[in-house]
Formats: sequence, structure tokens, C-alpha cells
Amino acid sequence: MKGFIPKKYTPFVFAFYMAGIMAFLMSAVLVAVNTGVGGNYVVRVLGAYLVAFPIAFCCVIFVRPLVVRLVEWTMK
Repeated sequence: MKGFIPKKYTPFVFAFYMAGIMAFLMSAVLVAVNTGVGGNYVVRVLGAYLVAFPIAFCCVIFVRPLVVRLVEWTMK
């Protein structure tokens, strides 16, 4: 099955995947650093992820234009 979401939604799909992966990895690392990987580690990571994902998604959506401009300004 090829894609099923129209191309015009590409920035939102990109933000969804980027935020999802980034929030999960950051949640896993921060939970391990702050409380260890002992009992209920996965449950604690998923709890942190539920908080982190919506925040990360909004950040990717709203910060992306600024980052694009910064990259353009930085590159020759």
C-alpha cells in the first residue's frame, strides 16, 4: 500500500513522526537518568511519553519555520 494521506499534509505527518520518535527516546533516557531502569520502567516511560508527545508535536510544528530560516541563514 502506497501512501494514503494527501501530499499537502506532509509537514504535519513529518512533525507527527519526528515528535513521536524524539519524545519517546527523550522520555526513555530521562526516566532512566532520573529514576533508574528498575521496577515499572516501561510504564514510567509511557507515562512520560504521553505528556511529552503533544508538547514535542507542537514544538516541531511551530519551531520548524524558524529552524528552516536558521539553516538557510547558516548555509552558503
